[in-house]
Amino acid sequence: MLENLECIKFDPKLINIVSKEIGRELFIENEFHKAKGFRRLHIEVAEFSKNLKILHCVFFPDPKFDIPIFGMDLVKINDFVSAAIVDLSPASKNQGVKYEKYLSEVDKSSFSSLREIPKWGGIFSENVLFASLKNKSEENDFSRIVNQYLSILIKLSSEAKPEFNEGIIQERIDYQKKYCVQQMKNEKTSMVLLKYFDKKWVNNYIKTVLFDF
Repeated sequence: MLENLECIKFDPKLINIVSKEIGRELFIENEFHKAKGFRRLHIEVAEFSKNLKILHCVFFPDPKFDIPIFGMDLVKINDFVSAAIVDLSPASKNQGVKYEKYLSEVDKSSFSSLREIPKWGGIFSENVLFASLKNKSEENDFSRIVNQYLSILIKLSSEAKPEFNEGIIQERIDYQKKYCVQQMKNEKTSMVLLKYFDKKWVNNYIKTVLFDF
């Protein structure tokens, strides 16, 4: 378990967002926490027009600690999981040396429809998993892999010690900034939100709620 877990206060207008307008039904709920080694743990659950459901998680490490970025997204259209992605993305230059071996040992062979990593996805590790989930068995396997990646993350965070070298800390900050900048290039995020909100609101939501660096 993560140590010193506590809630982060956030703008209430962005915590629960609901619309009951017929044909434009909308539900978004956000949770924000922090813990030892993590500056922000964000979980978003969203449903659009009763047919598109999204689960989005990003756990950003405190740059003082040598911990990767955990990211996981599920996109479900009606009863089909069209996109499922999970990764421990590097938050410094040589960080992957610490954990890529563990990730590579996780069995990811059971998926029949692996998806291509988008062009902006150079931020991900070599062991990112991106797939469509064709049946219940694949959904269960994806859940297993998420649990294993989280176990590796918790292990790394429990072993991490604070860093005081400003140059190393700045490198980790730069990696998180790059992660956010690249994620913002995912046009599908804004395309969905722009069906319900104006451009100014969408840009603010993406930059403050989803990817805040």
